Amino acid sequence: MINRDHTVIFIMGTSGTGKSTIGKLLSKELSLPFFDGDDFHSKEHIQKMASGVSLDDDDRFGWLTRLNELAKNQLITNNCIIACSALKEKYRDLLSNGIEKNVKWVFLNGSIDQVHERLKNREPHFMPITLLKSQFDIIEAPNNALQIDIGLSPEEIVHLIKEEFLNKAVFGLIGLGVMGKSLSLNLAKNGFKISIYNRHVSGLEENVALNFKKEYDVLSDALPFDELEGFVNSLQKPRKIMLMVNAGNAIDMVIENIIPYLSEGDILIDGGNSNYIHTKERFDYLKSKKIHFIGAGVSGGEEGALNGPSIMPGGDKDIYKVVQPFLETIAAKDENNLPCSAYIGNEGSGHFVKMVHNGIEYVEMQLLAEVLSILKATGNNLAQISTILKSWKLGSDSYLLDITIKILRKKDGEDWLIDKIMDKAGNKGTGNWATIAAAQLGVPSTLIASALFARYTSFYKEDRINLQKKYGKEHIGLHLDLLNDEVLNAYQFSRIINHYQGFNLISEAAKTYKWDLNLSEIARIWTNGCIIKSDLMRTMVAILKETDNILIDESFVKQIKSLKPSANHVISQCIMNELAIPCFSEAVNFLNNFSTANSTANLIQAQRDYFGAHTYQRIDDDTEKFYHTDWK
Repeated sequence: MINRDHTVIFIMGTSGTGKSTIGKLLSKELSLPFFDGDDFHSKEHIQKMASGVSLDDDDRFGWLTRLNELAKNQLITNNCIIACSALKEKYRDLLSNGIEKNVKWVFLNGSIDQVHERLKNREPHFMPITLLKSQFDIIEAPNNALQIDIGLSPEEIVHLIKEEFLNKAVFGLIGLGVMGKSLSLNLAKNGFKISIYNRHVSGLEENVALNFKKEYDVLSDALPFDELEGFVNSLQKPRKIMLMVNAGNAIDMVIENIIPYLSEGDILIDGGNSNYIHTKERFDYLKSKKIHFIGAGVSGGEEGALNGPSIMPGGDKDIYKVVQPFLETIAAKDENNLPCSAYIGNEGSGHFVKMVHNGIEYVEMQLLAEVLSILKATGNNLAQISTILKSWKLGSDSYLLDITIKILRKKDGEDWLIDKIMDKAGNKGTGNWATIAAAQLGVPSTLIASALFARYTSFYKEDRINLQKKYGKEHIGLHLDLLNDEVLNAYQFSRIINHYQGFNLISEAAKTYKWDLNLSEIARIWTNGCIIKSDLMRTMVAILKETDNILIDESFVKQIKSLKPSANHVISQCIMNELAIPCFSEAVNFLNNFSTANSTANLIQAQRDYFGAHTYQRIDDDTEKFYHTDWK
C-alpha cells in the first residue's frame, strides 16, 4: 500500500534542461533514490529517436506507464526522485495516476536558444539535437509545478527545490473564524503542512494564528502568521490559498492586500458564501493579473468543515486539478467512499450551486417549522412531536430532520429550550440571492421565495402580536383532523417539489451561462457532508443521470400521485383553521399550476396587449407570429 506521507518528485522539462544533473544532485542532498526516465525507454524507441524521429503518444504510453508503476512501488517504502520530460498535461496525468496526492513537480524552464546551446556541448545521447524543436512545439507548461529558470547554477536550483519542498507549507488558509479553524484542523489531520493567517487588530485580534496553533497538537507543523508577506512567502509555488472571510467587501480587501505578494500562476480559493456574479468579476479581474481564482462553496457548518464538508469548486478546470487533491482529501465521502467534492463548472458556477443548495436548505428548514406548527395544532407536545419525527427517519431521513429531533428534545432547566427562543429567523443573503437569480432567469423557484419571505415575515414580531389581537387567532389547531401519516406524506410531497425547483434553477442557469453542469454529480456530492444531505438526495443521483426533470421520472410520478391527496387534505385543514403553512401550500399550488396544460395566462397576455400593445401569439397559428388587437 502506498504511504500517503511519501512523495515522488518529478523533474520535468525538455531534453537538455538538466533534469538528470539536478536529479542526481538532489538525490545526493536528500539521500533519496533517483531514477532517470531515459533508462526506461524500450530499445525500439531509443533507436527511433536516435534516427531523428519523434515519439508519438502511443509510443510514450508504455514508457509513462512504466514510470508510474515505478513511482507507485517506490512510494510503498520510500520518497524518490524521477526525471522525465512529461511535456504534455495528459502525460503528467498518466505519470501521477493513482498517486496524485503524493506527487510534486519541478519544471526546469529555459528558452529554445538556451537549451540548443547546451545540447551542442552535451555528451553523446540518443536524443539528437534535431528533435529539440519538436519538444518545444508540444510542451504544455504545468499549472502545478515549481518553475525554475535553467539559467541558475545546478547548486542554486537544488537549493531552491529544497527550500520550497522541505521548509514551506503546501496550502495556506486566511481567516480563522469558526469555518476557517475547522478547515485548518481538517487539512492538518490529513497530513498537509499548512500556513495559517489571521489579521492583527490591536486589542481585538492579536496572535490569533499563533494561539490557535498552540491549542492543537495536530497543528504542530503549521506555520502561523498575522502579516501577509511572510504568510505568502511561506508557501510552495504555485501558492494555493483558501480565503475564509466574510463575503462582499472583506473578500475584495483581502485580495487587494495580498496581490502585491503573489506570483504569476498562484491560486486563490474563495471558500465563503460569495455571490456568484461577484465571483465571476473576481475571476476576470485576477485573470488579468495572471492569478487564478476558484469560487468554492463549502457546506456542512462547523462540524462538516472539521470532519468532511461538501465542496463545490468552480473556475478553470485545469486550475481545479491543482487544488483537487487538497479539496477531495478533506471532503466528506459518499456511500461509495468517493469524495463529496467535484469540479462544478467555469467562472462563478460553484458559488451559484452553493447558493441554490442554501435555497433548498431554506425550504427544508421552513417545511420542518411548518410540520412543527401542524403537529402542535393537532394536540401533540414537543416530546410527542420529537417521537413522531423520529419515526419518519425510516423513510425520510435527513440531516435537518435529525437535528430538528434533537432540538425539540433539548431542555433549559425544566422547560423546553425551543419555547424560549425568539421567533425571528435570520439569513445571510444566499436565499435572497437565489430568489433574485430565479427572477432574473425567469425560473419559477417559488418555494425558495416563500421560505425567504417567511423569514422576513418572522421579523415583524410586534406587528404579528398586534394583528393576532385584531383578527382573534386565539384557538388555532383545535379543529385540525389529521393523521400523522398524512402530515408525513404532505412533507414528503413538498420536499420532492422543493428539490425539483432547486435542480431546475441550476439547470436553467447552466443553459443561460453556458456552464456544463452535471446535475447527478451535484446531487452525489450533496449526499454527505452538507446540510441538505438526505435519503431523497441519494435517490436523485441515479434519476438525474437519466433526466434533468425529476417530475417526469416514473418512480417520482407514482410517488407524487400517491402523496398529493394527503398534501391537499393537510393544506385544506390548515387553511380552514387559519394556520400559516406557506411552503406546504405553495408546493401544491406550484404543481397544480405547473401541471395545467391550458392556463388563464392568456387573459394576462390579452390585458398586456390591451393597455400596452405587447402583442400575443395564437394557438391556431403554429408560425409563432405575434398579433396585436385594437381592443376598443
